[in-house]
Amino acid sequence: MNKGVLHAIGAYVCWGLVPIFWKQLHEVDSLQVIAHRIVWSFVTLLIIISFLSSWTGFRKAAMSRQVLFLYAAASVLVAINWLVYVWAVNADHIVETSLGYFINPIFSVLLGVVFFKERLRLGQWIPIGLAACGVIYLSFALGSVPWIAVSLAFTFSIYGAIKKIAPLNPLFGMTLETSLLLLPALLFLILIESKGSGVFLHCGASISGLLAMGGIITTLPLLLFASAAQKIPLSLVGMLQYLAPTLQLLCGVVIYKEGFSNDQFIGYGMVWLALIILGMDSFRAYKARQVVVK
Repeated sequence: MNKGVLHAIGAYVCWGLVPIFWKQLHEVDSLQVIAHRIVWSFVTLLIIISFLSSWTGFRKAAMSRQVLFLYAAASVLVAINWLVYVWAVNADHIVETSLGYFINPIFSVLLGVVFFKERLRLGQWIPIGLAACGVIYLSFALGSVPWIAVSLAFTFSIYGAIKKIAPLNPLFGMTLETSLLLLPALLFLILIESKGSGVFLHCGASISGLLAMGGIITTLPLLLFASAAQKIPLSLVGMLQYLAPTLQLLCGVVIYKEGFSNDQFIGYGMVWLALIILGMDSFRAYKARQVVVK
């Protein structure tokens, strides 16, 4: 199997099960969790680059205005995505987070049109419309736009598009992103520590240990995702992404007993049908390309 496909599957399985990890930190304010996530992710990447003796290569690759601008945009998007996700998980909205990652492939296909001038077939336009109908139905049925789902899909699909054109390898790219977020995160943690509301080393070894482990939990799937985004088409990355929300949905409903109403089933059903149609169309297009190559 293509290495990029394996990396994508590994990333999405990790993300699918990660609510179980973040749920252990439900007593910690989401901003603190994200700040620690940034810091410990940077520390983890620092160790990896030092072990590989790659600092010279990192400095040469990262020190250009265009590269810094591109990764600054990526870092803002991923920080927003992290914050919304962690808050939603610990506010018992795991099911809605799964919707965000179910509709993300649709966003990815649209971004392929906008950024990469990809032309869509009828078999791609139909699922886009069907998924939009599902989100609209949920908005009316539940009385509000599922903003958690929409914001997660929006930020992560654009992040994926940026990673598609990003010039740095996954390790250097992720290190640059976290380094750009490091100073604001550290300043925030220093501020809350001065106010006596910091939790690290103040709320038991288990909480502190979990906050530190957030670095590994964060960097592993992101490195796998960044590698996959550079090795396989964006449309394929989007299709494989359904693994994560499926596992998230199961975590929310089976493990944490979140409700899943008939209206949600109808709305989600439209999105699932859209993904099936999109997957079948992508498979037919792939087989057609294989025949042409032969």
